[in-house]
Amino acid sequence: MASKSEVGHAKNVANFQDLIAFVEGYGPSYNPSKTSLTAEHLSALHSTANGSLQNVINLNTAYNDVVNNRVEAFADLRPFSTRLVNALEATDATQEKIDDAKGYNRKIQGQRASKEEEPLDPNQPAPKRISASQQSYDQLIQHFDGLISVVASEPSYAPNETELQITSLQTKAQYLKDKNNQVATAFTAVSNTRLERNRILYKENTGLVDTALDVKKYVKSVYGATSPEYNQIKGIKFKNEKD
Repeated sequence: MASKSEVGHAKNVANFQDLIAFVEGYGPSYNPSKTSLTAEHLSALHSTANGSLQNVINLNTAYNDVVNNRVEAFADLRPFSTRLVNALEATDATQEKIDDAKGYNRKIQGQRASKEEEPLDPNQPAPKRISASQQSYDQLIQHFDGLISVVASEPSYAPNETELQITSLQTKAQYLKDKNNQVATAFTAVSNTRLERNRILYKENTGLVDTALDVKKYVKSVYGATSPEYNQIKGIKFKNEKD
């Protein structure tokens, strides 16, 4: 379900299309000297604004996809880390080294998932800022790197299980880092696209909302405050929904 602000952006663009339809219906009598108020310019602005809404939707979906992929990638980290400590305990490692490994594992087990770490509905908007979940994943990666470092330092650690071997552990750590970085990259993309959408819709004087309000003023000045033409458009609502 889209957020209230997302619905508000879409409503502004839809209402702008209604405004254009009325303006085009006025024919030659609608003839503003200001280029930004001409029917041609209004149609172009509507097309640009509509495209900006679609870009946000597309990149928001891409963001949610990589978030969900990250959730899946990290799903087995806690049990896997405990398994890794158990494997170390089966070697000739000193108790001090085992305790070091257990310390990292406790941090991994204790790193509680925040609300944002849950799989996301593709229709839900991306957060407005980097969430606590990003920091949680960063910390999990750090702890896992620490655990691998302790295990790798033990000469007697040489498991036959492929997934527990040092090269496999390093590959797994890099895989987790890649999934985490993809979320940060996708967040930046959707955030920048929101800024562009807001510029198109809400920039002072030239944005869609201010342009729509100027069209209303022009129609009122040409046809009169009590004219049928102005009555057609005066109730069309436009609202700044900057976020």
